[in-house]
Amino acid sequence: MKRIITLLLTLIVLLLLSSCAARPLLGDVTLSANELRPTGAGETVTITYAIGRPARVTVALVDDGGTRYTLRRDEPRAPSTEPYALRFDGTAPTDDPALLRRMLPGGAYKVVVEAVGDDGARQTAEQPLTIIGQDAPLPLIENLVIYPDTISPNADAIDDVAEITYQLPTTATVDIVVAAQDGATFPFVTAAEEEPALQKHVWNGRTVDGALLPDGVYTLIIRAQDRFGNLVEQRRSITIEGGGQPEALITYSYMAPQSVMLGEVITVTVRVRNTGIVPIRTYGPPSGYEYDTDQVFSSIADGAYVARSGGFWRIGVDWDANSGGAAKRYPYRWAISPRPPEQWRVPFEEDLLMPGEEAEIVGRIRIRQPETKMGFYVGLIQDGVGFFQDRTGRTIIKVGF
Repeated sequence: MKRIITLLLTLIVLLLLSSCAARPLLGDVTLSANELRPTGAGETVTITYAIGRPARVTVALVDDGGTRYTLRRDEPRAPSTEPYALRFDGTAPTDDPALLRRMLPGGAYKVVVEAVGDDGARQTAEQPLTIIGQDAPLPLIENLVIYPDTISPNADAIDDVAEITYQLPTTATVDIVVAAQDGATFPFVTAAEEEPALQKHVWNGRTVDGALLPDGVYTLIIRAQDRFGNLVEQRRSITIEGGGQPEALITYSYMAPQSVMLGEVITVTVRVRNTGIVPIRTYGPPSGYEYDTDQVFSSIADGAYVARSGGFWRIGVDWDANSGGAAKRYPYRWAISPRPPEQWRVPFEEDLLMPGEEAEIVGRIRIRQPETKMGFYVGLIQDGVGFFQDRTGRTIIKVGF
């Protein structure tokens, strides 16, 4: 019985092999139309072919002068009961690194399909095709500039972002991706319809979901495709250096004395640690500066310490009954600097709190507010961004008259 089953299986295999061997390597090469008139509305001609045995297939167009435009090259194909189909839109890839695909000029062509079997057998079929050409300018990416080409996205307001500017001479669909050296790609702009005009994009070193890319050298790839399928590309290098999210923490706060007479001074002692991986920028006034309760940080030193846009951190003090909003929140602010006041040489001098470093800030406030009880608190401020620690270290100060 086993011998009979073995003989039957062998016979089936031989029949299958003989059937495959009998099938033609390439057959039924047809076109859905023998004329293509591209207008930019998505017109295509479908090229179909059948494969009878495992093969590698090349599809090309050849014009009257013998110039060959390869659409597919040596692509593996397995035998199939359904024909393979290739939709041809009138464009072909090029060897120009800046022009990836271009619309073929109008004229008469031969569509050539070639199949090479695993046994070395070769079979070719041809079909005529006429392309009715359109006179359309190629898309271009002109005057591409990335500035700066090295960014440090660490929220210090210095080279945090890169501006990408260029000009398009014709309407195009633009895609921009950022490519890492390991081949990973991160979309930045996807299928944006852009008019023939000056264009500008701003990149902050992050992916579209907000993740900051690690330090390194990246390639910015910009592609523009017009309605006919012409596709151009430009590449530029961009470097991320010193990137990171700034982080800080108030580790200590104390106010004394907690009972004063009107016109006397309270002292606020605060310690702040840089808990992140990037330096924190700060500016004055320095530790030790004394405010009156009727002053604000923007009115002292001839406006030298008015809030600056982005990147700068300070410690601040406010009290419950303060009715000021927005810029009047935390009217008393000091630099988060490890340097003593005597080392500050000019009113507007900036400083850095390095990762892992802790600074002790001593601020003084002269009480001139006619209130019997004032609830003071401290906060950690990044100008123009927000309050990272708010209303902490609350202390009640009793005021006598």
